[in-house]
Amino acid sequence: MSSPAANIATAISTPTLDSESPALLQSITSHGGYAFTRMATLAAAGDQRAAEAACEMAWEQLHSGPWHSVLPVWRDAYSMACLHVAKFHLSNGEFRDALRSLDMGIIMGGPLLRKDLDSAIEGVLAAKSRHYHNGVADNDKEGHGEAGSRLLVSPQEFDKSEVLRILPIRSLSSKIVGKRSALSLEAFLCEYFLSGSPVIITDCMAHWPARTRWNDMDYLRRIAGDRTVPVEVGKNYLCSEWKQELVTFSEFLERVQSTGCSSKAPTYLAQHQLFDQINDLRKDISIPDYCCAGGGELRSLNAWFGPAGTVTPLHHDPHHNILAQVVGKKYVRLYSAKYSEELYPYSETMLNNSSQVDLDNIDEVEFPKVRDLEFIDCILEEGEMLYIPPKWWHYVRSLTTSFSVSYWWSTDSGSSMVS
Repeated sequence: MSSPAANIATAISTPTLDSESPALLQSITSHGGYAFTRMATLAAAGDQRAAEAACEMAWEQLHSGPWHSVLPVWRDAYSMACLHVAKFHLSNGEFRDALRSLDMGIIMGGPLLRKDLDSAIEGVLAAKSRHYHNGVADNDKEGHGEAGSRLLVSPQEFDKSEVLRILPIRSLSSKIVGKRSALSLEAFLCEYFLSGSPVIITDCMAHWPARTRWNDMDYLRRIAGDRTVPVEVGKNYLCSEWKQELVTFSEFLERVQSTGCSSKAPTYLAQHQLFDQINDLRKDISIPDYCCAGGGELRSLNAWFGPAGTVTPLHHDPHHNILAQVVGKKYVRLYSAKYSEELYPYSETMLNNSSQVDLDNIDEVEFPKVRDLEFIDCILEEGEMLYIPPKWWHYVRSLTTSFSVSYWWSTDSGSSMVS
């Protein structure tokens, strides 16, 4: 039986690093990274402690100030160090630790070595599979139970009468977002895209493997359990107790299953490019044809996965948006872009697309214009897609454990006509 060490050459191949390393190290040195360059050179020569030291040095640079002020070269330096560390973990048979190092390189690192990181992950996963298929027990797993298949969301979980008690005032009492079954691309373009009107599209996701696979805890653990992902902890990003953490997908799944609807600090995998990171999950979904409307170009493909009670506060986005509800249900409220002033956006540049109004607890003295504003809303069911035009304000609350995908796209001519 071949050892993990024997598989290193094929499991972690780094052609970009091999060719770009001299120039990258020279650039790091020119920005004062003499110690890092020395440690990285020793790591490449086989010194594991030096690799770990280089990783720590680059990590410190990434956290030396606001993210936008970090020099790009230090992000590439971090990717380099993560690749070195992963090789040593693999040589020790530490597959999960190798994957964590590579995931960290993807999440926090720069673009230069991304292909090396992606191919290295595929290599480690293949080496791990070969290793355990040869009869070695998998002791490298964390929290992988054998209780049989468990559903993320059971059919009996949703109680509409109970949900109405926790939704914002006037929810589901006025105009509901219209639904269209298997809407043609031409009809979508003419009736909704050009006029900037929201619509729910049904019967377009039945062929996605994700529709069944993502409601299976065993499947999600098997595909992504040992991978590291960034999550948000807290009610939402506008709350003082909100924070971000890096956890394994298995740990995240356990948190989702154990978090009650009344929890003040749910864990949420929000607006993360999960499908760029974990290709097996990307294979479970498709890009809707609607994202080609207007000669569009896909800008972002993000995952939204968390327990009941997670909230995305009232805000707007610059792009066309298809929100595909794969597992569970969500409540969505939308306000037309024409009401932007009445929704009291923050004046700070970083938050000027977010409203100061907490729809769950509206301060009518401070925000008197909000109470009587016209809006449309809906409960987005499993298998439905919601089109949200650019600049439309929207508030989203998970009513059950929920796994959604958002597709952002823009057109050459800019945003559609929005009234």
